[in-house]
This record gives sequence, C-alpha cells and structure tokens, in this order.
Amino acid sequence: MLVRFVNGVDKVCDCSQLLHLEMFQPLKNEAFFKLVKVDAGGYGVSWNDAVDLSEHELWVNGEEAASVRYPAT
Repeated sequence: MLVRFVNGVDKVCDCSQLLHLEMFQPLKNEAFFKLVKVDAGGYGVSWNDAVDLSEHELWVNGEEAASVRYPAT
C-alpha cells in the first residue's frame, strides 16, 4: 500500500507481513483490501472497526518510495 504523509513523504507499506495474524486475515481478500480508508484526522487507516493500522505503524514499517508518479487529476 502506498501512503502519502502530510509532510510529503511517500512510503510503501507491505501489508503481506501481517497476514499471519488472525485479525488481518480479511486483507487476503483483494476486494476487502481495497476498502481501506484514511481515519478521521489522519491517525491511521482502517478497513472496518476490527482491522486498522496506526499512522505510527505505517511510518515505522513503511519503506520510503523512491519516485512515485501520480496520474494527473
């Protein structure tokens, strides 16, 4: 998952490392994974009330993306 932080840093977060944990099993379903939303206030991301990741986890475990190109809007 590609995450852009408010300081402009882009990080790639490899969620596959979490799939062995029971609470993250739903992420194996691609349709469910795509339901990710940024939490109010930007304090993390969540899929539902039971599956979420804090901004700290994303920052610490994400790897800085070298150069990411975004489509023009």
